[in-house]
Amino acid sequence: MDTATLANAADIDFSLLALFMRATFTVKLVMILLIAASFWSWGIIIQKHLTFRRARAQAAEFDTAFWSGEPLDELYARIGGAPSSGPERVFSAGMAEWQRSHRQDGALIPGTPQRIDRSMDVAIDREARGLNAGLTFLASVGSASPFIGLFGTVWGIKNAFEEIALAQSTNLAVVAPGIAEALLATGLGLLAAIPATIFYNKLSDDSDTIASGYEQFADEFGTLLSRNLDA
Repeated sequence: MDTATLANAADIDFSLLALFMRATFTVKLVMILLIAASFWSWGIIIQKHLTFRRARAQAAEFDTAFWSGEPLDELYARIGGAPSSGPERVFSAGMAEWQRSHRQDGALIPGTPQRIDRSMDVAIDREARGLNAGLTFLASVGSASPFIGLFGTVWGIKNAFEEIALAQSTNLAVVAPGIAEALLATGLGLLAAIPATIFYNKLSDDSDTIASGYEQFADEFGTLLSRNLDA
């Protein structure tokens, strides 16, 4: 490689901003899409981390109150009609059905345990949907971003070859900028996909663990009510 070619290559700006500005409209659109997806993913990751930490703290607080020996009717009256956490909403659903199942003479309507279980299952399903909200987007980013980046790379390389043909030269100063711009799209795709995939797996596991805690509480609560019915 001659000295003039090396000098021309050395004068080329390969900074990220310069590569973006030199890219074609299609590649720029791909890069902007991947950057937006990455920022959105990190927003969901941070928000879910805070939500799950708060949910675990609320579950521990309610568990302490539930097993403190306080009568369940008093606990339900204290929580009121506006429960503020997942366990409280599951508990309120079960207690509301328990109270509605009493007839005026004090007897219970047949099928009460089954209705209480169904009410709590509906509440748990609603809480699980709230915990999982946004995780589908992380999964989509993790699976689709590499392919979107690859599309940008293919398009950029196609444009680079077109420039080579027009310049009728294959020296480094002609080839390098187009290839670098194209590869940047793949890099951004991986930058968006890797954190999204890692945190999707972690957050999905955390969500399942929290929802399992709600189900365990519902089973314990249902067992306690059944014991009272048998008594």
